[in-house]
Amino acid sequence: MTIGSVTPKDKNSRRGRSKKVVDEKSPLLPTRQEEDDGFVEFNGASFTGAVFNLSTTIVGAGIMALPATMKVLGLVLGIGLIIFMAFLTDASIELLLRFSRVGKSTSYGGLMGEAFGKIGRILLQVCVLINNIGVLIVYMIIIGDVLSGTSSSGVHHAGVLEGWFGEHWWNGRTFVLLVTTVGVFSPLACFKRIDSLSFTSALSVALAVVFLVITVGISIVKLISGGIEMPRLLPDVTDLTSALNLFTVVPVLVTAYICHYNVHSIDNELEDSTQIQGVVRTSLGLCSSVYILTSFFGFLLFGDATLDDVLANFDADLGIPYSSLLNDAVRVSYAAHLMLVFPVIFYPLRLNLDGLCFPSARPLASSNSRFAFITSGLLIVIFLGANFIPSIWDAFQFTGATAAVCLGFIFPAAITLRDHHNIATKRDKILCIFMIVLAVFSNLVAIYSDAYALFKRNASPTQ
Repeated sequence: MTIGSVTPKDKNSRRGRSKKVVDEKSPLLPTRQEEDDGFVEFNGASFTGAVFNLSTTIVGAGIMALPATMKVLGLVLGIGLIIFMAFLTDASIELLLRFSRVGKSTSYGGLMGEAFGKIGRILLQVCVLINNIGVLIVYMIIIGDVLSGTSSSGVHHAGVLEGWFGEHWWNGRTFVLLVTTVGVFSPLACFKRIDSLSFTSALSVALAVVFLVITVGISIVKLISGGIEMPRLLPDVTDLTSALNLFTVVPVLVTAYICHYNVHSIDNELEDSTQIQGVVRTSLGLCSSVYILTSFFGFLLFGDATLDDVLANFDADLGIPYSSLLNDAVRVSYAAHLMLVFPVIFYPLRLNLDGLCFPSARPLASSNSRFAFITSGLLIVIFLGANFIPSIWDAFQFTGATAAVCLGFIFPAAITLRDHHNIATKRDKILCIFMIVLAVFSNLVAIYSDAYALFKRNASPTQ
């Protein structure tokens, strides 16, 4: 059974202009907006706006760590895994939407609640909290790296503000992130409907394209001038440790495609809900293309010197005319992109925290005090996390190997195997078993490899 063969949701019930409908199974993602005990007129989101919002959910901080995955995997295996993960993500989202249609669930939490009861819904909410808080902390870390600089392996990489004005207290990491949180994130986080972010999402995608075009242009110029050596095509595996190290990229690749928690929000606001499958596939195709180009040209440009956050590499002379200007353009464009992506990821985070803490309360959009309290509390937690976690790779390893893999693959597979409505085919079940085994095995090995590397790094000074 395909998504298109299931009767689409009634648009009036989805927009809720005539009467209030409460679905106890899906308290996390309200399908309408209330204001002063009334309803705001909303005719539904467009296909283009939905594609921009979902693409913005997908293309976030993960793109900055993908060139570093090429350093581990080599170009052939790395690009192959990016494509493979895109197809696997499409399959998992298709399963979620198919079971949502049959069960008339309007949220991921409602679907988990229908399949596994209250415990399933709470587990989903906790995973969304862990994943989204981790991802947003990564956003802030990258913005801090770009504007205020970072240090890696004893080498300091100057930030944009430090390069322009020198070192001052007001362009230090903590103060810059505080100003960004208060002046940029707080206003953007105050929108109560995700479609209100479609313009900023379109602008963020454009900024990501600017970053990509400049990176590709620099790489081509250096390639023509002979300033670039051919990067490794395959991984460098010499022993068991280096073989296990290959699995450390899995959490990064998983995190790069996680958007499942926003699919229902975007679907609920679509003018024509039958378009959601096209929205998902268009977004995945667009994002996969951006990921492949960024990974290829980023690794081509910096080779084995590629850092965990490739933006930090753009602080030195690139050996081409206007190098300093291009460096600043690359870093500033992507920092601005992340600032505009932030509220799209923040939206489901706030709704899920509200559903976890206040499951019986009226919709969050109708309670200004609760809305403000949750919003400000989350912003404070994310701000503090960004100031105490040193590396985006560390954050990706934690969220990708735990919450992200559950959201992206384990939960959709578990819902399908549970098959509450008896609609799963044999092919679906085989695919779901494969997803669970692959997710659990690869992430356990990744966690072991990271823990071993951390232990070895900490033990080496005493030896």
